[in-house]
This record gives sequence, structure tokens and C-alpha cells, in this order.
Amino acid sequence: MSNLRWKLITVATVFVVFFAVGVYPLIAARFGITGPTWLTSRALKLGLDLKGGVHLVLRVQTDKALLTETESDLERLRQLLTDRSIQVTSIASTGPSSFKVEGIQAGQEGAFRDAAAELDSVFNRSPGANGTYTFAMKPNIDVQLRSEAVVQARQTIERRVNELGVTEPQIAQQGTNGDQILVQLPGVTDIAKAKEIMGSTGFLELKIVERMGSTREELLVNGQVAEGMEVVPGTSGAPGEPPAYYLLRKAAAVTGRDLRNARPSIDQNNRPAVSFTLNPEGGRKFGAVTSANIGRQLAIVLDGRVQSAPRIDGRITTDGQIFGSFTPEEVQNLSLILRTGALPADLTYLEERTIGPTLGQDSIRSGMIASGAGLLSIIIFMLIYYKLSGVNAVIALLFNLVILLGLMAYVGAVMTLPGIAGFVLTMGIGVDSNVLIFERIKEELEQQRGVRASINAGFARVFWTLFDTHIAALISVAFLFQFGTGPIRGFAVTLFFGLMSNLFTSIFVSKTFFEMELAARGQATSLSI
Repeated sequence: MSNLRWKLITVATVFVVFFAVGVYPLIAARFGITGPTWLTSRALKLGLDLKGGVHLVLRVQTDKALLTETESDLERLRQLLTDRSIQVTSIASTGPSSFKVEGIQAGQEGAFRDAAAELDSVFNRSPGANGTYTFAMKPNIDVQLRSEAVVQARQTIERRVNELGVTEPQIAQQGTNGDQILVQLPGVTDIAKAKEIMGSTGFLELKIVERMGSTREELLVNGQVAEGMEVVPGTSGAPGEPPAYYLLRKAAAVTGRDLRNARPSIDQNNRPAVSFTLNPEGGRKFGAVTSANIGRQLAIVLDGRVQSAPRIDGRITTDGQIFGSFTPEEVQNLSLILRTGALPADLTYLEERTIGPTLGQDSIRSGMIASGAGLLSIIIFMLIYYKLSGVNAVIALLFNLVILLGLMAYVGAVMTLPGIAGFVLTMGIGVDSNVLIFERIKEELEQQRGVRASINAGFARVFWTLFDTHIAALISVAFLFQFGTGPIRGFAVTLFFGLMSNLFTSIFVSKTFFEMELAARGQATSLSI
């Protein structure tokens, strides 16, 4: 009797805990009941197909990532040649993954090859006529950089979306070339803001200003930008003044890769600004550049536009500030973008679909009708075929569903439309387990065993059969989750928790109620089954 008491306490505790976590928040949300926030906040989350939201497919412009790497190495070679007093006519990129050096003097070709040897790990070097060399990125480096660009873009988007507070977004690579990113944001209503934050490159560069002008033409030499320089548009730094143009060196002193943190702040005029902190290596480089350029302007360039160009009054190491005509919301978004890292390349939108909450409600209603009809059919069948023992099976099934909802809510899993299918399948598996047990009990009763012995034998002899079938199903679920996409994973998650809870309810809960019935009837000589 003591053993039965502890079993009943365990069953009651499990039911109350999982009902409170999984079912009560749904009831509270449905009928507007106020309750403890620590409990209602764990309400089962709905996926895109049930809650509505936005579905995007983006393509990473990997050519842009290669061009950035090529131009970086091009400028590195230019600096090497300058340091060694090797004169050339021009160095210019000829494509995303190649550049050409022209006008190398015959007497300096040996010195040039020695300097260019530092790029041999990345580029294949081919000599041409009249002191010309072509650098083409090695095929394996090309493939590697493209792959890394897509992975980095996906990870950056994930960090940005997570900071937006989107619950359970679905972000995955896809496409024949693997350069597309699928983004699903359940519950998002401000699509323009989400797209702006996800699509902003967020590439920060700190460069010394060579000259400044009111027009681009003022900064040109014979109608051309000086070699190794670039003209970047921006603002003059004072409110109400016309836009300005800056002549900057292409090679940045410090970039966003050296950034450790970014946060909203206010500037010396109490206007919204963004303060940033560099990592130790970035601080070292920043300190060397600022100490060597005291009195000059430092351009803070974000996504190819000068946001501000303050004067360097002393050596700066790890901390700086971006100020300008920002609103508080723009400062928040810019801080988020910088904090989560720069995108390695531009993104283009291939597909955009908005799923409204009405469609989600229709899906929920259809899923609830299907689940309710399935549950009612199972209850009727079990009560007719197994008589009073069918009540036991129905109670175990209800326990199973409560535990399933509680587990999903507790771990923060998301209910999707395929998840509802897994929910219905769980009911079928639960009934199947009870059918196996009941049929075994009937066989034991036909052999003239006692009621208690038949129940004990039925559960004991079916246990390993149920265990084996559930393990086999869990292996399938693991493969579905590992290799499936969002909807398939939703189905796999629901089925996983359903299998785990079903094994508990069909073996432990169901037998406990049989034992409670026997304890109430004393020495029972028959069983309604």
C-alpha cells in the first residue's frame, strides 16, 4: 500500500507540474487570465505557420567578399612596394579575385618577385609583357572564401535577429551553390526594420583624412583619384551644413574586425551617439595611428560613408565615438549592427513572403479540429473495445498529452503545423502502446491466471517490446532533426517529446491506475477489458 501511495504522489506531482507549465499558460492566454509572469511567460511558442511573420530568402554576393579580400591584398602589396622603393605604373583589380600590376622596371623585377612572394599562399602569379604581372586567386582559396562568406553572413544574421528578440527564428543555408540564406521570423510585424538590420553591411573603418572638399571634383588630380586613395561621401560634421567629400587612403588603420563592443551614448553636445571599444590588437594599431597623426582628422566610415571626422587631439587606444545626426532609434540599430559584426558581403532579397496572423489562426483552428477529432475517435474506440479498462487508457493518453505540452513549453520548443501532425501521431502511438499491453493482459487472463498476476505479467512482458519500438522511433527522429529543415525539425521535436512521455505514461501511469483499482476492489476475480 505504501508503494502505491508513492506512485500516486509521483503521478499527481508530474501531472500538476506539467499542467502548470504547458497547459495553464495556454488557457490563461486564451481567456485573458492574469497569472504569475514566471509561469505565463513559458507559454508554448508558435512557429511561423501558426503565428504569422515574415519569410525571406537572401543571396550572399560572394563576389563582393572576394573583391574585398583581393583589394586588401592589393593594398598590402602596394605598401610593400612603397617600403622597398619599387616603382610601378599601376596596381588595379581586374575582377573579384584578380588584379594586375603594370610598369615594373626591368632592373627591379627580382625585388618585385621577392615582395610579391608574400602573396603566393593566396594568389597564382603570372608574368606578362613589358613588366606586367597578373595575380589570380587560387581556386581552393576562392571556394574557401566564398563558403566562409556565406557562413559568416548566416552567423551574423543569427546574432542580429537574436538581439531583435525574435522567438525561435529559423535561419539556414540553402540553394544549389549554397549561397542562399532562408530566414523565417515568427511574429515579426516591422518587416522594414528587420530587413534594414539584417541587410546592413555594418562595416566600420577608421581612416586618416588627407583632404576634404565640398565636391568630389575638388579632390581629384587630373580628373582621377590618386593611386591608393579613395573619395568617400559624408557630412561636414555640423548640423545644417551641406554634404562633404573626403579623400582617404584605401587601407584602413582599424576596421570593424577589431571591434569588441558598441553601445548607445551621447556626444559632447548631448546628441545621440555610438561609443565603441576596440580589442587589444585594434587598440594597439589605433594608438600607433593616432599618435602619429595628432592634429589631423580621423574619418569614421560606416558602409562606405563618413559618419564623422573628428580631429585627433592626442593618442587614442581602445575607445572612440561615432556621432552625427542620429535619432535614438538609429543609434540603437547602429549599435546592434556593429556589436553583432559586419556582414562579409552585400545581400540581395530573392523572395519575401508575409504570413498574416489570420492564416496562422486558420492553421491552428484546423489543427485543433483534427487533434480533437482524432482524440475523440480514440476515446470512443478504447471505451467500446476495452470497456472500463479503456478509461485507464484514456487517462494515460491525457497524461501523455499534458506532459508533451509541458516538456515543449519548458524547453522553449516551437509548435508548428508539422508539429501538430507529430502531436496527433503521438496520440496514435500512445494508444498503440496500451493496445499491446491490454492484449497481453487478455492472453494472461485466458490462461486462467489471477487478475493481479495477469496485469503484472502483461506490463512486464510488453515492456521490452515497447522499449525497442520507442528506441527505433527515436533513432528515426534523430535523423529527421539532424538533416531536416524547419518544418521537419518541428515534427521531429514534437515526436521526440511524445515518445518520451508515452513510454512513461503507458508503463508507469497506466499500471499505477490498475493497481489503484485492484486496491479499491480487494481480491478482484474479474477485469473489465
